[in-house]
Formats: sequence, structure tokens, C-alpha cells
Amino acid sequence: MRFMTASRVASVTGGKLSLRGIRSYATEASRRGGGGGRLGATLSLEHFLQRSKVLALYRTILRGTGHIKDATTRIETRGFARAEFERHRSVTDLGHIRYLLSTGKTEWETMERYVGGM
Repeated sequence: MRFMTASRVASVTGGKLSLRGIRSYATEASRRGGGGGRLGATLSLEHFLQRSKVLALYRTILRGTGHIKDATTRIETRGFARAEFERHRSVTDLGHIRYLLSTGKTEWETMERYVGGM
């Protein structure tokens, strides 16, 4: 959604620049947006917390792969990690998200032992 200038609001509200016209335009815009606005749907607190844990794991993996000396292996490892995160991007079930986080951490900790030797 773009920001409205006074002239744009006036043209939308029939030439009259009034508070009522601005309010009605804002109300219609919020109805069309589905409640999420420009950022998408609003997350619950638990989803927000799990999202931050997922992002933290992803950053940890990216930082950890920086220690891989072979450039090809480093790029492939980062690509694999990204593909896995992208593959599960649409998961919304909290139990499944927790399972994926646990599995991802375990896999990374196992792989991390071998990264130092690469």
C-alpha cells in the first residue's frame, strides 16, 4: 500500500479534503488488506518466538559454513541449508516447527564436527 498525499486523498474522496474522507479511505484499505497490512498476516506470540529461533539457527548455520575452506563445498552446504529452510517455509503447525527446529539443530551439531576438518 502506498502513502496518500493530500491531492490523492482529495481525488479519491471526490475533491473534498475532509477527515471523514480520509477515515473512509483508511477503513476501506484495511478491509482489502486482510488484516495483515504490508507485512502479511499477524503472528501469534508463539509463532513469533519460534520464527526467531528458526532465524537464529539459520544464521548459526551460515556463520558455521564460513569455516569451510573449500569454496565449492561451502557454497553447496549453504545452498542445501537454504533449500531445506525454503522447503519448510509454509509450515505453520507449532508442533511441526518445533520438530523441524530440533532435527535441524541436531543435524547441524553433527555436521559441525566435520566442518572444522574441511
